[in-house]
Amino acid sequence: MMVKAALPAIPGVSALPGIRRSGGDLPEVVLTRHDVPVDRDHVARYAEVCGFPLRETLPLTYPHLLAFGLHMAIMTDGDFPFPAIGTVHLENSITQHRPIAASESLQVTARPENLRAHRKGQVFDLATQVHSAGELVWEETSTFLRRGRSDDAAADAGLSLEQVPSSGVEWRLRGDLGRRYAAVSGDHNPIHLYGVTAKAFGFPRQIAHGMWSKARCVAMLEPRLPEAVRVEAAFKKPVLLPGTVAFGSRRLPGTEGGTGDWAFSLTDPRKGAPHLLGRTTQL
Repeated sequence: MMVKAALPAIPGVSALPGIRRSGGDLPEVVLTRHDVPVDRDHVARYAEVCGFPLRETLPLTYPHLLAFGLHMAIMTDGDFPFPAIGTVHLENSITQHRPIAASESLQVTARPENLRAHRKGQVFDLATQVHSAGELVWEETSTFLRRGRSDDAAADAGLSLEQVPSSGVEWRLRGDLGRRYAAVSGDHNPIHLYGVTAKAFGFPRQIAHGMWSKARCVAMLEPRLPEAVRVEAAFKKPVLLPGTVAFGSRRLPGTEGGTGDWAFSLTDPRKGAPHLLGRTTQL
């Protein structure tokens, strides 16, 4: 599927029928996985890569992996207007209505929606819902940018999130982090794997997955989060690998106590430039 995703980005091949992407409306498609079991070994590998402790419930960000195959199937379908490779992940919002036990069987549904103008091109959402025995337990909206003709009149209504100074926590990231996360997530986008493959797409070396960055931050906060919570993140400057990042968090005013709302950031410890800005909201 990743090969299929890469074909529209290859000069010459991108013009072939069935591969060419020429813009247009989003397809009206809904894809569903039924009776999805949770693989505890897979959860353990994900937890290790992202810094979560092992529990009887799933890490808050884990269901994203159960939907990733659906996302790729949508974006590599011949009716989808944009190539998957080269599309920029701008934002991600996850709503956990309650913790999901590792013993549950799940239904995972994904659909594209809300194509709109952006000052740098066009943006769209991939919306995901996870049900357990008919109960909605988890939702996600991922927002993507397809660069194109500038539209200065377009409203850039992205997330408004504050940058939190470092709390003194720094993580030194190995050069193989992208490959290790790809092995558990299935996201083998070449910009995350090796320097040579990343350079082919304009990066000086490989970069960390945005969803790894969000998951690593959530792992730091999860013990302090309520069971029903929304976690939003905006992806800013890419994290080059190997490299070092700084984590910061701040409880928001009016949410004193054991749980509540938090602002968090992942930044460059030398320059202070943000890699990720985030916020949690108690439901």
